[in-house]
Amino acid sequence: MRAVVQAFVAAALFGAATPASKLLLAELPPQALAGLLYLGAALATAPSLRRSRARGAGRRRAADRARLAGVVLLGGVVGPVLLLEGLHRASAGSVALWLNLEMAFTAALGALWFRDPLGARGWLGAAGVVAAGAAVAGGEGAPGAGAALLVAGACACWAVDNHLTARIEGVTPGRVTFWKGALAGGTNLALALAAGGPLRIEAGTAVAALAVGGLAYGASVALYVSAAQQLGATRAQGVFAAAPFFGAGLAWLILGEPIGVAQATGAVLLAGSVALLLHSRHEHEHAHGSIEHVHDHRHDDDHHGHEHPGLPAATRHVHWHRHEPMVHAHPHWPDLHHRHGHGHRTGRPD
Repeated sequence: MRAVVQAFVAAALFGAATPASKLLLAELPPQALAGLLYLGAALATAPSLRRSRARGAGRRRAADRARLAGVVLLGGVVGPVLLLEGLHRASAGSVALWLNLEMAFTAALGALWFRDPLGARGWLGAAGVVAAGAAVAGGEGAPGAGAALLVAGACACWAVDNHLTARIEGVTPGRVTFWKGALAGGTNLALALAAGGPLRIEAGTAVAALAVGGLAYGASVALYVSAAQQLGATRAQGVFAAAPFFGAGLAWLILGEPIGVAQATGAVLLAGSVALLLHSRHEHEHAHGSIEHVHDHRHDDDHHGHEHPGLPAATRHVHWHRHEPMVHAHPHWPDLHHRHGHGHRTGRPD
């Protein structure tokens, strides 16, 4: 129950970022706001750097550095600016609902590019999310189409970000979040200062933006990772999928934005489509090759058999470890241990 609460709080914090950012856009241009939001995330996660340093985490590979660079560029620099440009043109409630496109794009991109299988339910769910986004865009009129494309571009950037982050095996999540926030936030703020000439930012506005970033992109990520470690990624993502609905609800309560037929229809379609996406999984016999990496894990998951004398199997811990080759069958999602191909599998996605 504690993990479920953590996931709901993470979703609420992330969802609240949309109406809060809508208010801040009245004082700041999109790129400057994006910079401050991500600098806030870096400040919020900085205290965890010391605690997040796992034994062996310094064994960074060139591939990890390249992936981290992609995470910073797409997920931290480009994606937030596109989102805020779209938010500048459309209502916060509609933008909040469009954010579920990230889940659909992540699933589709995984199936097409990153060897993550997506069965009939998954493809139907992804199509439903896109259709729901189109329905909400229709309710925004002509400007809504442009805004929806901008938000869709942001979600596409974050979809690539999600897959690159999932494959970073030599840097702990706390450090990824910090460097993403610090580098991307600093870059966007510098670009805003360079492109727009003198930029006057009131102290109160800057503090508010840093606080929103610290909560919505810093604390939210930390709580989500903690919940996923206890619930598993699938269940945690199912709870976190409530974030866009929190955002739409807060836009109605705080900003007084109306909920039209298009938004209501889109929300219902989104809920059903997300459920289909989350229930797409598969089971088959698969082989694990030898691999070395670092991540949070426990020893009762059938994948971690190395010895820790005196450590209970259910205790979570982080360190660099080696997997020996093995073959087994169980229901699974494409996580760090299941990046295999599916050309000759015995099961199929459902």
